[in-house]
Amino acid sequence: METLKIIRNDEYLKPYAEVITDRYLYAVNKEKNLIQGLKNLSEFASGHLYFGLHKLPQGWVIREWAPNATAIYLKGTFNDWQKLETFRFVNIGNGVWELNLPGNALQHGDLYKLQMEWEGGCGERVPAWARRVVQDDVTKIFSAQVWAPDKPYQFKIDKFKPNTDPLLIYECHIGMATEEEKVGTYREFTQNVLPRVKKAGYNCIQIMAIQEHPYYGSFGYHVSSFFAASSRFGTPDELKELVDTAHEMGLAVIMDLVHSHAVKNEVEGLGRYDGTPYQFFHGGWRREHVAWDSLCFDYGKNEVLHFLLSNCKFWLEEYKFDGFRFDGVTSMLYLNHGLGTDFMGYGDYYNMNEDNDAICYLTLANKLIHEIRPKAITIAEEMSGMPGLAAPFKDGGMGFDYRLAMGIPDFWIKMIKEQPDEYWKPGHIFWELTNHRADEKTINYAESHDQALVGDKTIIFRLIDAEMYTNMSKLFPSTYMVDRGIALHKMIRLITASTMSGGYLNFMGNEFGHPEWIDFPREGNGWSYKYARRQWHLLDDHDLRYQGLGDFDRELMELISAENKFQKLKIEKLWDNEGDQFLAFRRGDLVFVFNFHPSKSYSDYGFLTERGSYKVVLNTDDKKFGGFGLVDDEVTHFTIPDVLYRKVKKEWLKIYIPSRCAMVLKKMD
Repeated sequence: METLKIIRNDEYLKPYAEVITDRYLYAVNKEKNLIQGLKNLSEFASGHLYFGLHKLPQGWVIREWAPNATAIYLKGTFNDWQKLETFRFVNIGNGVWELNLPGNALQHGDLYKLQMEWEGGCGERVPAWARRVVQDDVTKIFSAQVWAPDKPYQFKIDKFKPNTDPLLIYECHIGMATEEEKVGTYREFTQNVLPRVKKAGYNCIQIMAIQEHPYYGSFGYHVSSFFAASSRFGTPDELKELVDTAHEMGLAVIMDLVHSHAVKNEVEGLGRYDGTPYQFFHGGWRREHVAWDSLCFDYGKNEVLHFLLSNCKFWLEEYKFDGFRFDGVTSMLYLNHGLGTDFMGYGDYYNMNEDNDAICYLTLANKLIHEIRPKAITIAEEMSGMPGLAAPFKDGGMGFDYRLAMGIPDFWIKMIKEQPDEYWKPGHIFWELTNHRADEKTINYAESHDQALVGDKTIIFRLIDAEMYTNMSKLFPSTYMVDRGIALHKMIRLITASTMSGGYLNFMGNEFGHPEWIDFPREGNGWSYKYARRQWHLLDDHDLRYQGLGDFDRELMELISAENKFQKLKIEKLWDNEGDQFLAFRRGDLVFVFNFHPSKSYSDYGFLTERGSYKVVLNTDDKKFGGFGLVDDEVTHFTIPDVLYRKVKKEWLKIYIPSRCAMVLKKMD
């Protein structure tokens, strides 16, 4: 076969051409094996239409896959949780069990579970394909729930086309999106937070913790029921209304999809669903993820592929999500989950450590998702930098649209913690933010939810620390720490967003410098919700300095959105002076200028750029953004010719730029 494009485009991949080609062919052959006799991969990934509980014209049917079971009974509120022969499943072959019931046997809202029996044991189980799972407020026990309302939610928008030019993501968590010390709801988010996201200038929300999870404090990453939208936030219809309302506002909606592992729980999870430890998961040493205290899927089993691929299709079609951010991709790619590996060279990606079945699954998942929704968005949370992750399948890649630039927030934390900003080198910052594979789109971000978890600090807290509690009021004089923190907070966001190669992400509240950390209710904090919420009043209060940070972030998003395909514009470095801590680069008609020096302001600072006139369109030092207002943004700046640079058609642009300030200038002619 012809050499794959990712190999042709990167000479350093040529020594590994055989491995990459074998991966590609393995996925091709696996797809053929899965869809034999069917039209396509989408038809194969329709398990949710067959398995689970379904209401039919003539009654009800429920099916589950449990190859090791010897008997299964349906128990619930409708039969006083008794094991009755009239509710006994029939084994119809290939490990599939089925139960048919008359129409009056079940009612909307009924609770149910399976009584699973196997050789030498038995146990209650929440069905693997359950679409609605609820927890009893008193006993804390989880049960599946019949969800068949008389008037189910009807979507107003059937086919939504996401705007990805560029993709500006607002990462959020439904439960902690409320100001009150409680678990927020889908409806509250729809009414109170979606308008904020729209006003803030983002075009996509990425929702965490949608799949049902037993422990709230897991941030949704220990999933128990993969087809059930978490009931702690509300009903399936309320989630559908949220997605539909977002689409009406022009916002795309993607969800965190956790297919990298599963919670160990056995009653409400898949831990020993049919009595065996290896039905969905690996056996032996590969079963448990030692770092995450969870279970690892066996992607080599066709039945597991059927379950997970169907799960992808389910969320796209049932809730009309616009795509997924795949969690924990690094853990999936490697047999050792990437733990303790530095990934210093290409050889670290192509050895005996890769999980080729997991790589095949991710490839097929991306192929399926785009087969169903060509404009769908898929993002990989991946830190090793494996080549081809965000390259098209036909080119030899895994087919993700984007990869998260996970090294960037780590870089900012390291800079802020270990180096006073008088030693920051703008050229080094620029290199870190633009150092990525040219053939793969990435999502830049300064911080996500990860950087705000308890034990860590957000960027604003690292910069200002305790003075966040005492000096953020505009009614009193500011302090050096506050002024420094506010200035650098804006500069960090501006340079991170403006160097994007695909998109940009922000976690809710961080755009206005939300103070403190995230800490979910737990025994160690007295089960408090104090730090598992967002204090929106800080942004709304005209007397606090948070408002200026929020206004700056909004205008930054608006500026980027106004440029046609901003993420595709070539980045051209214009000037880099380490001693002056000065950096300038250009994208299209926009020139980005940064003076990171903590004390030196520069008059008539010159750098070479394209001939013309320029006007300031965004200035971090503007008073409305909490700056000092030292620059007259109404001045038009004209380039000055120099005979030495006539042939390259460059002229000097000279500006006044204060210390700890960044500006964006737009070419006017």
